[in-house]
Amino acid sequence: MTRILVVDDEPQMLKALQINLRARDYTVLTASDGRSALQEATRNAPDAVILDLGLPGLDGMEVLHALRAWSSAPVIVLSGRSDSHEKVAALDAGADDYVTKPFAMNELLARLRAALRRPTSEEPSAGPVRIGDHLVDLDRAVVTPGAEGVPQVRLTPTEWRILAVLLRHPGRLVTGRHILEQVWGPGHEASTNYLRVYFAGLRRKLEPDTAHPRHLVTEPGMGYRFEP
Repeated sequence: MTRILVVDDEPQMLKALQINLRARDYTVLTASDGRSALQEATRNAPDAVILDLGLPGLDGMEVLHALRAWSSAPVIVLSGRSDSHEKVAALDAGADDYVTKPFAMNELLARLRAALRRPTSEEPSAGPVRIGDHLVDLDRAVVTPGAEGVPQVRLTPTEWRILAVLLRHPGRLVTGRHILEQVWGPGHEASTNYLRVYFAGLRRKLEPDTAHPRHLVTEPGMGYRFEP
């Protein structure tokens, strides 16, 4: 049975999450502070973590950093902090998603299911990946039409590098800062205009509807996501 660690210092929130998760056949572990959360995670390695940031003692960011030192389990941050800088900091620290309180329980559970479906490895999935009407093969650096009548597409070296970063984290929100560091190197973290230009080009080449992208998604103020 899938094991979820829920970390929150609000007893009512902890109880509500526990009830809803158990009703969906998850095994639920709980902790109300950062230190006990790390102890619980060490004793019973979770398959996923739902983590509040505002914790007594060790705060949620410290817990996140500690978890990422040894665990690749997906972490969904659940927080009342809605500032975009807080969100980006959590994502850069290794969080897989960020949900702001108050939230809809169904949305949180959907994000949890999506996080559990993702591969934990940093390597891309074997074989080509479908994006719109195209099949993208990172290993061969080739885009092939996935259906008759679809035009041939060629990507630039920079477009390939951007795409490789996203495809290695399917479904996961990747910050613009991380992409810029990976593609252009240190010192370009503020060059967000680069990403806007290149993502517009990638969507124009790969997405059937560039105005409503299905696979190369922008999360305003935070980063980008590849949705398989």
